[in-house]
Amino acid sequence: MSWIEKFFPNVVPIWTGDNGVVQAIQQTLYMTLVTAVCAGILGLIIGILLVLTDQHGLLQNDPVYFILDKLVNIFRAVPFIILLAVMTPFTRAIVGTGIGPTAALVPLVAGVTPFYARQVQNALLTVDPGVIEAAESMGISPLGITFRVYLREGLSELIRVSVLTIISAIGLTAMAGAVGGGGLGNLAIAVGYQRYQNDVVWVALIFILVLVFLVQFIGDLLARKTHH
Repeated sequence: MSWIEKFFPNVVPIWTGDNGVVQAIQQTLYMTLVTAVCAGILGLIIGILLVLTDQHGLLQNDPVYFILDKLVNIFRAVPFIILLAVMTPFTRAIVGTGIGPTAALVPLVAGVTPFYARQVQNALLTVDPGVIEAAESMGISPLGITFRVYLREGLSELIRVSVLTIISAIGLTAMAGAVGGGGLGNLAIAVGYQRYQNDVVWVALIFILVLVFLVQFIGDLLARKTHH
């Protein structure tokens, strides 16, 4: 404790309590996990639809693909900091407030979903077309091919892109925190940077790095176990 008090004198007093380090970590984990689940489900569905309705897809549908593709491109092109501001009225209408971790979830899901959808599309396109043709020749339905071929054969690559998306979401939670979303981003900016407490900024950075490294380690482990 004496070593911590020496090098991080401003961290010890705010370790617990409101706007403390522990609360900031909990808020970042909350935003990351909820965003990962919601954007993961939506992004997976959209990514699969992009693959199936593509020009050479099992359910080729040019109008549907065109609409989904353009929506993904539009939302991916909007910088997240601008998306936060643009979606404030929509966020307030849904959760009743424009600040805090729960309010940050709305733009986080809106920003992460198209990114993950495109990653899912690219991951599923790596599946060997010959395997898909073999499944079609056996009379397997498009739904069956989606689950038994696309998702099964592309599982390792899906895990890799999921890890990339979660790490990106962690970075976005920090950005959301800088504008009132809470979490480690809010701790680093509102408490550390604005009060000239550099040790608080470093602690926030360290915990973000630990979280990123942990996600990457678990993701690499799962990807290796599922690769074949």
